[in-house]
Amino acid sequence: MVSRKVLQPILMFGVLLFAASIATSVLRSRPAIRVSTVGTDGFAKDLRPVIDSCNSDLDHWIQTANMPAAGQADNLTIARRVALGLIGSGLSLEEIRAMELVPESQQIEWVTNYLLQDRRWADYFGERFARAMVGTDEGPFLLFRRRRFNTWLSEQLHEDVGYDSIVRSVIASEGLWTDTPSVNFITASMSEENQQRCNAVVLAGRTSRTFLAQRIDCLQCHDDFIDQHNFGSIEKPIPGLQTHFHELAAFYGTTGIKDNPFSGIREAGGNYETKLLGSTDPTTIEPEVPFNKELLPSEGKPRQRLATWLTHPDNKAFSRATVNRVWALLFSRPLVEPVDSIPLEGDIPAILDTLADDFSKHEFNMRRLVRLIVSTDAFRRDSRAEFEVTKDHEACLAVFPITQLRPDQVAGCMIQAGRISTIDLDSSVFLRLARYGNTNDFLRDFGDRGVDEFQSDAITISQRLVLMNGNLVTDRTQQNIVANAATRVARLVSDDKKAIDSVFLSVLGRSPSSTEAEKLCQHICGKFGDDRVKAISDIYWAMMNSTEFAWNH
Repeated sequence: MVSRKVLQPILMFGVLLFAASIATSVLRSRPAIRVSTVGTDGFAKDLRPVIDSCNSDLDHWIQTANMPAAGQADNLTIARRVALGLIGSGLSLEEIRAMELVPESQQIEWVTNYLLQDRRWADYFGERFARAMVGTDEGPFLLFRRRRFNTWLSEQLHEDVGYDSIVRSVIASEGLWTDTPSVNFITASMSEENQQRCNAVVLAGRTSRTFLAQRIDCLQCHDDFIDQHNFGSIEKPIPGLQTHFHELAAFYGTTGIKDNPFSGIREAGGNYETKLLGSTDPTTIEPEVPFNKELLPSEGKPRQRLATWLTHPDNKAFSRATVNRVWALLFSRPLVEPVDSIPLEGDIPAILDTLADDFSKHEFNMRRLVRLIVSTDAFRRDSRAEFEVTKDHEACLAVFPITQLRPDQVAGCMIQAGRISTIDLDSSVFLRLARYGNTNDFLRDFGDRGVDEFQSDAITISQRLVLMNGNLVTDRTQQNIVANAATRVARLVSDDKKAIDSVFLSVLGRSPSSTEAEKLCQHICGKFGDDRVKAISDIYWAMMNSTEFAWNH
């Protein structure tokens, strides 16, 4: 029998040899990704007229603002934007090598299709939309399953279920929160004090903000005294009233657990009552919508009626709200700010309605919407220009607006940049669990923006210290031939220039300039073994702590 002492080094050598063979393949531009299985046919000809209309809207916007426009960015820059928006991280070196095998004119279409076929985009979008729908708290322990809700959302998006159908399930579903995950939208609002009923006020606020982009929360307590809301038209304005909010809340007012917890969420009966401002006694409020009343069905259960009205193709507020949120995910900034406040009438970018109309006409297809936005001139424009770029240029999308990465994107970029191969569902369960744990640990230390994730703030000193001294960067840059890209590049790429190019592609998603390549080649020139690993690891560490790394350039 072979002894354990003999087997251990043999097994370790085999693991290292296998890891080295994979890494060498990627580093030599022969990725494992099968390029031909992705293609670019998802950008069908019927998208072209809509893209042209969007670009015409953008051109008119820029001309009206009397601004010059930047040219198109390079493909690597655009591809990084696509990845940041769809999966919350940059592309892996393996994925970049695969993209390089595609004709240059088709690379962005290929990357977009590749990621939209990958489960990672559905998982990421599911998490982002879940934040808006149910918040970031864990909610009541016995009645809420956030993980189940997120997974269900991801499955719906991955299976190309129309977003209108998803929202109808979220609003109107009945059943247990374990086997009917969509009802967790309702149970997330329940509190320990009133577990038999949902919190209709909370749900009305989330419904109006997330699905209609209407901030009517202030109407909960009083009428609109500052002309912030208009539920009519410019010619016949209807000011926001306290009853508008509570009529919306009334659709949820009879929802709860009718008999026992195992009966699940049902219409539990009763009336919705509240004390209006100036009243001493509660007033019974009947369900009603604040605008487009003609679209509300007269028959059916309250939440079913609300869901049908909400997702009606003619309810433009629903399409606008969704387009604005998807735009924000891809640009890290909404078309209309804040993301959950769009006036029903008034000065709105024309491109918002162009995309919203197409969204409703094509069964609220999320993949189609993503492809359209990625294809616009605004998304592919450079963030730099020959002229001095100001906020006014960014405001009319004459240049690509740069913003700081959200904390989840910083974590995702660090984790992926630290490896050569792609971290996806094909990765080992241990690697995926490690990524999940590392992300949660980083967000706990760095801070999470919560529901208001598009409100960008400057990085604080404590956050900068987390980046410089935290475990995530340290673990991704220390010597480890099996796990870390820095060690693999140092050990397997003897050519200094190719090594530096691999580092830049892994971390920043671009190739180095001639000056950067020259300076950094001097830094690693003549170093071998552990000294070379240390030098390249230091470059990884410095680049992960750079300003460029933390922005969506």
